[in-house]
Amino acid sequence: MPHKKEDEINLLNLIRIATNAGTEILGVYDSEDIALETKADDSPLTLADKKSHEVIAASLQKEYPTIPLLSEEGTHLPYQERKEWAYFWVVDPLDGTKEFVKRNGEFTVNIALVHKNVPLIGVIYVPVWDTVYFAKKGLGAYKLENCKEVLAKEAGSFQEKAEKLPLAQERKGLNVVASRSHMSEDTKQFVKELEKEAEEVNIVSAGSSLKFCLVAEGKADVYPRFAPTMEWDTAAGHAIVEEAGGKVTKQDGTPLLYNKEELVNPWFVVERTKEKVVVK
Repeated sequence: MPHKKEDEINLLNLIRIATNAGTEILGVYDSEDIALETKADDSPLTLADKKSHEVIAASLQKEYPTIPLLSEEGTHLPYQERKEWAYFWVVDPLDGTKEFVKRNGEFTVNIALVHKNVPLIGVIYVPVWDTVYFAKKGLGAYKLENCKEVLAKEAGSFQEKAEKLPLAQERKGLNVVASRSHMSEDTKQFVKELEKEAEEVNIVSAGSSLKFCLVAEGKADVYPRFAPTMEWDTAAGHAIVEEAGGKVTKQDGTPLLYNKEELVNPWFVVERTKEKVVVK
């Protein structure tokens, strides 16, 4: 059988890298000056974005020097070079910078490994909650709370301490997760269509890649995204949702792919697999 590079990837290493980046983020988050800037596309950039990127880029380069990196805050190589990549990292050092600036805690560190346009590994760390969501193709998806404490005391059994996703839910109605910052008219129309079919439709709001995590956990049934996102916003969450039994597709039902010539994602829908969650 051909050698698979993902077999070399140690999930514990990736989680440690994500938590180290989270520590840098919290150092800025808890300070008086977050050094807020505005990028060319009018999106916000803080000192925390930069510090997190530096930690992740240096760590991945040291641990896995042969795997190229595509990071929101890094250099984006031309497609003519990128298209030759079989494996590559997709990283958002601080996903949800708007939430960071608002200081509502709903921001994450996203690290994903992609192979031939498909995410195989995803790690999403929530610094304020000290919670990590992680998945690896064929291994399943998990949620680990009190992450730093577990890694400090029982790193060898971290996966045993984690909860396998999805989790059973006791709730009524259909839960639709939507962005706090990006509720588009198309999304509102999507919800209206669901209301014609379901007796009860509830809107669950969340920032950053936490929307993927809610679907993976089973707290939400569907996440329609009919507003712009980039590949680094979605790759880690994509891997986690699929290993939790859900699916991520473009609006037409075809797969959402990565390492596209244009790194902007098309509109997409994230859904849990209904058989995987008991809704009482």
